[in-house]
This record gives sequence, C-alpha cells and structure tokens, in this order.
Amino acid sequence: MTKKCALLIIDMMNDFNFPNGETLASFTKEIVSPIKKLKKHFRSKGWPIIYINDHYQLWKADIELILNHTMNNVSAPIIQELKPEDEDYFLIKPKHSAFYATSLHTLLNELKVDSVVVTGVAGNICVFFTANDAYMREFTIYVPKDTIASEEKKSNDFALCMMEKVLTADVRPAAELIDLLS
Repeated sequence: MTKKCALLIIDMMNDFNFPNGETLASFTKEIVSPIKKLKKHFRSKGWPIIYINDHYQLWKADIELILNHTMNNVSAPIIQELKPEDEDYFLIKPKHSAFYATSLHTLLNELKVDSVVVTGVAGNICVFFTANDAYMREFTIYVPKDTIASEEKKSNDFALCMMEKVLTADVRPAAELIDLLS
C-alpha cells in the first residue's frame, strides 16, 4: 500500500496555441474538477503537489512568468481554476517526460514519496512519457482516467490502456482513487 504519494500536474499552464489546441482545451476543461478534488485531498494529507510544465522557451521556473505567457481567452478558464498555489512545487521541463532533465526524481526521493498520481495534458504524450519514466524508477503509478486529456479521445483511451497494461498503472477515476488513498 502507498506510504506517501505525490500529485503530478503536467502542462496545465498551457496556451493551447497550436493546431488542435482548442480541441485539447475543450477536453482539458473536463479534467479540471477531478484534479482539483485530488489537490484538496493531497493538501489534507500533507502530501506534495508538483506542477511540471513546458518552459515555452522562457527557460525560467517562474510561475508568474509562465502564467502570464500562457494566459489567453482559451486558456484562462483552465488556468484560473487550477493554477499553482504558494505551497505547491513548480518545475519546468524541456521535453515530454517530467523526469527528463529535471530535478523531479531527486525531489520525490527527498520527499520520501513511493507513488505518484500523474494528471494533465497531453495524456498520450507528456503524461504517458512521465508515467513510463515513473515506472522505470519503480514508483507505484496512478493515472486517474478522468484527469488526463489528449487532442483525440481514442488517443487518450489508447494511452490509458497502455499505461494500465504495460506500466501497471491504476487508472480508476479520481473519486475512487481518493477513497483508496484515504
């Protein structure tokens, strides 16, 4: 059973300014509420909440700079609902995985975390690669199916299937995961 878990929130500070970005934003709006519920639960347990985000060529782990850069008419409703709070950790990443060329693994070890809940966008890219790297580092992995979004539902479903079958991730919905972790 999980001793200490970290909530990873991937690329939710997003400008959605790319082909199919508005489609991804519409799917992303659906995952905000379950992620917020997970955040509330993690806060109540004193477990870490870690945002890992693309750097947008700014190369600074500055929350305000990233928020200002990504805020627009499409992204604002999502960002306002789910932006990092002062007690949350914030890292930038250069590529798809939250582990690649970041201090995430070191931070998780320092925090004595043995499992991760991976949430965010895009489910079939950054969430998938992060879950894969967590698996290779022998963390217990949870990827609640209602907390990840991709540009296409079928790609999201396929990524969930692969994470469950290959990476042994638990993909139960957020509400059920909260019950399990209580």
